[in-house]
Amino acid sequence: MGNQPNSSIVGKVIIEAVENQLAVNHPPKVRKTLDRLLALGISHEEAIKYIACALSVEVFGVVRDSEGFNPERYDNNLECLPDLPWED
Repeated sequence: MGNQPNSSIVGKVIIEAVENQLAVNHPPKVRKTLDRLLALGISHEEAIKYIACALSVEVFGVVRDSEGFNPERYDNNLECLPDLPWED
C-alpha cells in the first residue's frame, strides 16, 4: 500500500482534470453536462463533483484494468448524471 496515492490527492487531480476539460472545452460534452446540471439546480461545486465521478470511472478503468480511455463510455456516463455510473 506504500506506493498508492492518497485518495484525497487523487480526487483533487480528477477535479483539476475536469476544470481543465472545461477550460479548453474538450470534450464539449463536459460543458454541456455542467450547464445541464446547473439548470437542474445543482450547485457549481456539486456539478463538478458529479462530472469528476464520471471521469473517475474512466481513470480507474485505465489504471486498474489496463484498458484504454473509453470516450463513448465517458460520454454515456456524463449523459446519465446526476445518476452516478455505479448506481443501478
